[in-house]
Amino acid sequence: MVMQKDFTFQLIKGKIGEIIFDQMFREAAEFTVIPFGYESTVPEIAQFARSVEHKEVLDAIRNTPDFALISHNQKQVFLVEVKFRTRMNAEEILKTAEKIHERWKLAWLFVATPDGFYFDSCTNVLEKGSIMPLNASWVNPELQKKYLEIMNKFQTD
Repeated sequence: MVMQKDFTFQLIKGKIGEIIFDQMFREAAEFTVIPFGYESTVPEIAQFARSVEHKEVLDAIRNTPDFALISHNQKQVFLVEVKFRTRMNAEEILKTAEKIHERWKLAWLFVATPDGFYFDSCTNVLEKGSIMPLNASWVNPELQKKYLEIMNKFQTD
């Protein structure tokens, strides 16, 4: 039962990060935000994840980035994986970027932490060895502050 409780807790934390990303980028109004992850696009498959025989197929689907950001002029598309972390761990972020990059070469990584938001392409994270803070050109600092405060209201250890 403890294992189920931990899984549920981690799931809820992850969803908070996704909701924060979704709402903050929608409010910034620079891109159309489309839920893209397998939980959103193929919930029928997600519900059978534990019992299916061909795990490699589900593994490929499971590793789909969480969101697509599409510029209003429809000339730019960014696939974004969202993570919530209670603290920034550079080594873990590098491993996460590497795993995402293996399947989705052009994907981006958004990390929500109690101290702030981080956003960069997985390629840049791997080249630089770190992830950049969310730039004001994506979401203005006032809006970032608003969503950081909202997110931190849910923060428990």
